[in-house]
Amino acid sequence: MSGISKRQQRLSAVVILLVGIGVAAALGFTAFRKNMMYFYTPSDLLAGAAAEGATLQLGGLVEKGSLRREDGLKVAFVMADCEKQLPVSYEGILPDLFREGQGVVATGRLRVDPATGERSFVASQILAKHDENYMPPQVAASLKTADGKHSCAPFKSVYKPMTAAADAPRS
Repeated sequence: MSGISKRQQRLSAVVILLVGIGVAAALGFTAFRKNMMYFYTPSDLLAGAAAEGATLQLGGLVEKGSLRREDGLKVAFVMADCEKQLPVSYEGILPDLFREGQGVVATGRLRVDPATGERSFVASQILAKHDENYMPPQVAASLKTADGKHSCAPFKSVYKPMTAAADAPRS
C-alpha cells in the first residue's frame, strides 16, 4: 500500500486548485488596478490629487480663446473647470466636434516642470462630446453649483442647436 489515502489525494488536489485560483485572481486584480484610469478635473490635478506621470483622464471645458495650433499636428489649449485652468498639449488629429467652449475628456499624463513647478497635461487622446446635449456625467456634476445650475457661463458654447419649430427648413 502507498502511504497516501484517496481522501488525502483529493484534499491535496483541492488545496492545489484553491491556491491556483487565488494566485490567478491576485494577478488579475493587480493588472486591472494598474490599467484603471481615474477621472480628474483641472482643480483636482492642481491640488495634487494625482501623481506625476500616472495615466489618467482629465475632463473639463476648453477655455475660449486658448486654442493654439503649433508645428504639424501639435496643439495647445487650456482646459478649465470654472475654478482652475490647466494647460494641455496634444499631438494628433483633433475630433471633428472639438472646439473652444465645449466639454472634452483627455487621456494622458500630468507633467510638472522641475524648474518652475508648473503643472501641465500631455494628452495622448482627446474625446469631444458627440452632440449639443451630451457631457460626461463627472464633468457635468463638477460644473454645477449647489442650486443645480451651470456655473460656467463664460465657457458655454457659441453653438446654437437647431430647434424644430424655429429653424426647420422651409419648402
